Amino acid sequence: MDACVGFVFGFVYLGMMLGGFRGLALDRTGVALLGAIALLASGRVTPDEAWRAVDVPTISLLFGLMVLSAQFRLGGFYAALTRKLTTRGTSPAIFLGEVIAAAGLLSALLANDIVCLAMAPILVEVCAQRRLRPLPFLVGLACASNVGSAATLIGNPQNMLVGQVLGLSFNLYLLQAGPPAVLGLGATWALLCALQRGRWTESRPIPVVEAPPFNRWQTTKGLIVLGALVAAFLATSWPRDVVALAAAGVLLLSRRVASRTFLSLVDWQLLVLFIGLFVVNHGLEATGGLTSAIEAARGLGIDPASPGWLFAATAILSNLVSNVPATMLLLPTVSHPLSGPILCLASTLAGNLIIVGSIANIIVVDQAARCGLTIGWRDHFRLGAPVTLATLALAALWLWWIA
Repeated sequence: MDACVGFVFGFVYLGMMLGGFRGLALDRTGVALLGAIALLASGRVTPDEAWRAVDVPTISLLFGLMVLSAQFRLGGFYAALTRKLTTRGTSPAIFLGEVIAAAGLLSALLANDIVCLAMAPILVEVCAQRRLRPLPFLVGLACASNVGSAATLIGNPQNMLVGQVLGLSFNLYLLQAGPPAVLGLGATWALLCALQRGRWTESRPIPVVEAPPFNRWQTTKGLIVLGALVAAFLATSWPRDVVALAAAGVLLLSRRVASRTFLSLVDWQLLVLFIGLFVVNHGLEATGGLTSAIEAARGLGIDPASPGWLFAATAILSNLVSNVPATMLLLPTVSHPLSGPILCLASTLAGNLIIVGSIANIIVVDQAARCGLTIGWRDHFRLGAPVTLATLALAALWLWWIA
């Protein structure tokens, strides 16, 4: 393996693990981009190779669904739904169940990161109004968004990537991953309720949260487009990336919302992260470094192509470097018919273990901090670890049963 490529790869994935480097204002996206630039500048990857390394269908699908999620956010749908749940006057446990169900369902159809971004601050507000401890509800939101997103090939970025690269059937994957996701949502609710031990109440200042007012037309427009999108995925063999871009194009044809408003809500950071990692991983693969690493692992009795080892490796790596980089790293090694569901379920469910395991967790913690609430890694781990272990166990048993 080329020493320069090896150094850049190690630098990038160490940055993925640490979230950046002390003394440098680089986050994970900046590290991935810098790694790609280094390979281009050193001549290890040519501009043409870099372009071909990027999976354009995956980027297109992700972008299209981000625009769709922006439609619901601009229409005030997420805020209105979260506030509606708290006006029902239900018990804290039932309210938590409703939050988990809503977050899980929305995350299965829309990008889970946007769901967390829109719902988290409103959830802090309504918990303060009801004198409820916000911690279990916020962790429940993050966990449910991850678990629910595992059910479909459009629920989160890593699922989109796996579905596009492996050419998975939307319907077949739903049958393979939907049941453990639904069971996982139930397990998430039961465990969080049990861990609370009746300690639901807490008095906190009510934060001032600004959210777009509910717009019935914009929300209805979004629901119509989403319904058509899902119907196309279920009933046709049309390319999912083209369908998602077409849906985004329809939404951009608006008389009231400027295109720049939509585009300002697109997570460009995540798109750049994907592009940077595509280039860095290609550099390693082109020099034979990935093949050497796989052969070394097999020499130790660890075969990533084996379903059991793939499940374990995905779960572990997802908590070391986050689930998107872990999926991109392991994807070239897969060969088993169930490799797609294994990668998607293990990477997504494992992301609930620690805060940096998934972008959804980081978003919830960041949004809570903006509302004056600190969620430490111990707070999250105490609730997230049991949820992670239970949902991974359910997924493993289900995959073993259908194999």
